[in-house]
Amino acid sequence: KIPLTVEEIINFGESNRELFIKSSTYSIIPITVTEMGLTISWIFSSDPKSISFSVVYQESEDTPLDQCKVLIPMTRCNSHKETIRGQVKVRNPGIYTLIFDNTFSRFISKRVFYHLAVERPVIYDGSDFP
Repeated sequence: KIPLTVEEIINFGESNRELFIKSSTYSIIPITVTEMGLTISWIFSSDPKSISFSVVYQESEDTPLDQCKVLIPMTRCNSHKETIRGQVKVRNPGIYTLIFDNTFSRFISKRVFYHLAVERPVIYDGSDFP
């Protein structure tokens, strides 16, 4: 579990991070978001073989797991063959959790190389209009 804030992700820069996920386990990256309208983006690949991926939303740390909202259902990704890209728009403040799931693999541990980014919406105020 690697809890992150929006500021920490912005400070990532262009660097990639790496997760080591043992066979029959999973890793989560909870991202705490306080402002609405942001876009959380990710890019990842895995080695060797595929990994399952999901994104869930939790209003607060006290929210029971059965009341969390699944934004992207658990999907097996061929991220060893192609880079997986995706994004989610922040509609409510809370915790957006990325889940990398290797529970289906009984013997093979995986490495996941990922990059996260957060974009603030561009608000056009008309100030550059002639």
